[in-house]
Amino acid sequence: MKRRHLLAAAFAATLAPFSAMAANFVDYTPGVIEDALAEGKTVFVDFSASWCSTCRRQERVINAIRSEDPAYDAAMKFVKVDWDTYKSAAVTTDRAIPRRSTLLVLRGDAELGRIVAGTSQSQIKALMDKGLKAPAS
Repeated sequence: MKRRHLLAAAFAATLAPFSAMAANFVDYTPGVIEDALAEGKTVFVDFSASWCSTCRRQERVINAIRSEDPAYDAAMKFVKVDWDTYKSAAVTTDRAIPRRSTLLVLRGDAELGRIVAGTSQSQIKALMDKGLKAPAS
């Protein structure tokens, strides 16, 4: 029994950095994206569902990229939109989001880029780099 607890604790400790990074996503509430954009921030938006395996893969890639370079966190606000809650809301329909596992980078009134269901590290990093290199407004 003690061995099971030890293994569970070791596993949890291994995931701690990723859990902390995931905590740096702001959970979407109406107005959070618009407020950040109005403040001149670049916003990385992750439309995801907890049950979606593609979404979980995207999150692992995003967290790995963010952990390698803290400049992403300094340059962008990361917002997670729960697909099950907001799939029919304006945050989704106004931006013509076709499905969960959609990633966006926004700056001012512009959409700098999007990925739909892509999970490759190079593709996601390229999208994040657009946000990193976005000129200040």
